[in-house]
Amino acid sequence: MLDDKDRIFKNLYGLHDWGLEGARKRGSWDGTKAILDKGRDAIVNEVKASGLRGRGGAGFPTGVKWSFMPKTVGDRPHYLVVNADESEPGTCKDREILRNDPHLLVEGCLIAGRAMGCTAGYIYVRGEFIRERQRLQAAIDQAYEAKLLGKDNINGYDFDLYVHHGAGAYICGEEMALLESLEGKKGQPRLKPPFPANMGLYGCPTTVNNVESIAVVPDIMRRGGAWFAGIGRPNNTGTKLYCISGHVERPCTVEETLGVPLRELIETHCGGVRGGWDNLLAVIPGGSSMPLIPAGPTGCDDLLMDFDGCAKHKSALGTAAVIVMDKSTDIIRAMARISYFYKHESCGQCTPCREGMGWMWRVLTRMAEGRAQRREIDMLFDVTKQIEGHTICAFGDGAAWPVQGLLRHFRPEIERRIDEYVRNSDSRGAVREPTQVAAE
Repeated sequence: MLDDKDRIFKNLYGLHDWGLEGARKRGSWDGTKAILDKGRDAIVNEVKASGLRGRGGAGFPTGVKWSFMPKTVGDRPHYLVVNADESEPGTCKDREILRNDPHLLVEGCLIAGRAMGCTAGYIYVRGEFIRERQRLQAAIDQAYEAKLLGKDNINGYDFDLYVHHGAGAYICGEEMALLESLEGKKGQPRLKPPFPANMGLYGCPTTVNNVESIAVVPDIMRRGGAWFAGIGRPNNTGTKLYCISGHVERPCTVEETLGVPLRELIETHCGGVRGGWDNLLAVIPGGSSMPLIPAGPTGCDDLLMDFDGCAKHKSALGTAAVIVMDKSTDIIRAMARISYFYKHESCGQCTPCREGMGWMWRVLTRMAEGRAQRREIDMLFDVTKQIEGHTICAFGDGAAWPVQGLLRHFRPEIERRIDEYVRNSDSRGAVREPTQVAAE
């Protein structure tokens, strides 16, 4: 359990004043100038010492990512871009920061900007987030009015911060597609290299970070990297916002220690699985793009909710959006529904993704009804492997992994439905539908 004294998001549920005055009472904007005066290297080294890893899904060390930016600012300005395009199904953490504690993010942008020599920051907000954008903009306006941001501000580092409202495309959560959208182009990922730290927004050195990754930086700088590194376990340090949804008694977003056991997380904060722990079928630990983990002693029972704990079970922490499914779930139909989402949201740029998404959805839909053949199970797995790692961005991987998780853990259920459909067809004396081939 996380001690209250170690909490960073003290207004997560919006019970207190979200504005500048309330944020200052909770410790924000305290000694910011002294932090900035430490200089670029000191800030980057402190974030490295904290062990902070990106909270947007990939888990890349934040301090290391910042260090990739050029050490000197030449003819091209440096930019910070914050990814607030929270579109991963099941994920609902960044929106709570935007509407309930936006000054954590605003101050974090200033400090991160100083660490990388950035002259400006852009916060890209998901198209569906209307009230969140308004609240964030109000907080930025408060910071400008108090001379905390802008030219000749009281913190001694000139830095401008802008909010950009997207149009609601999931693919714009991918950093390169986000940059394209921010420049006013179609939201399609760019090839890498060049990487954003060399050529990002408007062809300038850029770093893209998640909202939560930036929002925890002020506390790290005030309390010290050693404090943050002392929470959790090695390589998995600090606090984390978990979003638990699905078949639990009380779905919620909660700040907890990174590495908290899944069962403790669900039973302490959500009142347990609906119908009890024994009624658990599976969980998706990090948003819909991560492979599911089945219930049982080799699955959910010993799952630690951090990067290494999920990797041990051939999944990933992702955004820490825990989707809980009890035994009433039609697991095959659930994965088919997730596949439909990725089919709908594919930008269509890469052939494996553009063609493969729809193919997987159609096959899974038939498998949910039993209208398939056993040989198609291996064929489906082979197709996921042809998509994974063969696209410009990680969208294809994220769409293939849930299907792989289903085939890895619930193949017997798919086979049972196929056999049952065959028996029912035979008993009715009906001619069975010929299975559609992969080319359809």
